[in-house]
Amino acid sequence: MQNRHKLLWLVLLTISFAANAQTTYISPWAKENRLLERMEIKAQRNTDLNLSTVKPRLIKQNVAWADSVYTWLEQNENPWKLTTMDQYNLTRFLSNNRDYSSLNRPQFLSRDNQRKAFYVSPGNMVEAIDDGFSFVANPVVGLHGGIETDNDDALYHIAVGATARGKIGRHFAYDFFGVRVTENGPQQFKRFVETNAAVPGAVKWDSASSGGVSYWDVRGSVNTNVTKYINIQFGHDRQFIGNGYRSLLLSDFSGNNWFLKFNTRIWRLQYTNIFQQLRPSAIESVNDRLKNKYSSMHHLGINITKWLTIGAFEAIIFGRDNGYDISYLQPMIFLRSMEQQNGSPDNANIGFDFKANVGKTAQLYGQLMLDEFLKDEVIGSSRNWWGNKQAIQIGAKYIDAFGIKNLDLQAEMNQVRPFMYQFRDSTGSYTHANQPLAHPLGGNLREFVALFHYQPAKRLYFDGRIMYWKQGLDSAGYNFGSNPNTIYTTVANGGTRLRNDNYPMFAGMPATGLNASFLASYEIKENLFIDAQAIYRNLKETNLDADSRLSFLFGIRWNMYNRNYDY
Repeated sequence: MQNRHKLLWLVLLTISFAANAQTTYISPWAKENRLLERMEIKAQRNTDLNLSTVKPRLIKQNVAWADSVYTWLEQNENPWKLTTMDQYNLTRFLSNNRDYSSLNRPQFLSRDNQRKAFYVSPGNMVEAIDDGFSFVANPVVGLHGGIETDNDDALYHIAVGATARGKIGRHFAYDFFGVRVTENGPQQFKRFVETNAAVPGAVKWDSASSGGVSYWDVRGSVNTNVTKYINIQFGHDRQFIGNGYRSLLLSDFSGNNWFLKFNTRIWRLQYTNIFQQLRPSAIESVNDRLKNKYSSMHHLGINITKWLTIGAFEAIIFGRDNGYDISYLQPMIFLRSMEQQNGSPDNANIGFDFKANVGKTAQLYGQLMLDEFLKDEVIGSSRNWWGNKQAIQIGAKYIDAFGIKNLDLQAEMNQVRPFMYQFRDSTGSYTHANQPLAHPLGGNLREFVALFHYQPAKRLYFDGRIMYWKQGLDSAGYNFGSNPNTIYTTVANGGTRLRNDNYPMFAGMPATGLNASFLASYEIKENLFIDAQAIYRNLKETNLDADSRLSFLFGIRWNMYNRNYDY
């Protein structure tokens, strides 16, 4: 049975080889994403940029837009009011992605590129581009170390590997990223590992001899187009659906998983189908039905007006003892959610999102996630029913803030009701390998986030984050709805939930937290950064002394993401 399903997925992928041109995706940590966020707000009415709620972004689509903007700038036209830094970043974006650009400009190349076997362009060590074929490869290195107050152990994050992408003909594209990581993070990292029996972002991990952990971060996919409008991606990676710093629908916090994704782009519509293979929690075994679980997710984005985009989302988490249920491959949004009324054992959630570009300097955005919505219990009820499960986000971005070029600010509020991402067994919980699929802290919380990004010079970057949250934690061995790895079954039925009512926000043991970080990065050469980072964290739980710690990390990264500890 499992082989039959695998064969079906392979057929769905390969039937498209009579297709149009293909594309891969922009790495979620690539610096180009900051440029594209700014350009979306400045362009305001560009549909290609506005339909970007599902990430990562397609390279081909965004490079095509960048080509057109670059051509305008060459004619001394700048209707988007791109700053000097924007124009510099735009040139680097096209230089790093020459294999998808229709332009051939000498400024995209290294000065002595004719004599070079390597680094024909400044950002790619190996680059071969020909008609109908391309191959780009780079080393990946991240070496960071530091100290933390009240901690005798050294902090470190060491990653070594490689990344590559390419195209073969008009019908096939691929990408790969793989690193071996050894890590010993600050206290919040260790607390997460101990509480969840998981390493953030890792599926399999081992204890390292130095006291930390070690694991592989391996991502890759193959891509093709069924038609001009439909792109198919099959691979091992993670997804993000949202416009904020956090996502309450689907975040990229948890580890990589096998997935099949259909991305359909027609007119002002973008419709995405994501089918994933996930791992159940190893923490809660009571009532577990199966050893494997899966998801079927759909997101429909509509650019209603050229400045307003809204979206609808559906996620169903389920398990079967004989592999992926073929009925969940149907592409229609909300169809299976409506079937839950017929007593399906699977976990169905629906959500909505919006974003609005305002005045070419700001963007408003938000999300709403619903599970077990009963109007009589939610509206006009004061019983705080346990099944009153919603998550809401509201946020804003402000670019070139207060007239300071390339200073970008962002503010966001996230609120998640108790039990929001839990289920009656871990097979249906909104988790993957003991890690949340949405907010890293789980549920029963309210969080405020403030961020800034500033690029005062071509190679200099400053990033800051302040996060304050209040959360109700589990207490005395009872479940108060904070940890999505915990099942919501009552005590009478073998679980740890006490009752049906009287679960207001922050029920359980109240806790407050403050997490602030500042990162300064200097780009020595293209995609090679020196980093200096300071992290402050304060956690206060009732009847316990506040745990306040300050960490300092220094290092170098080359084609590598910066490791965040924002949980």
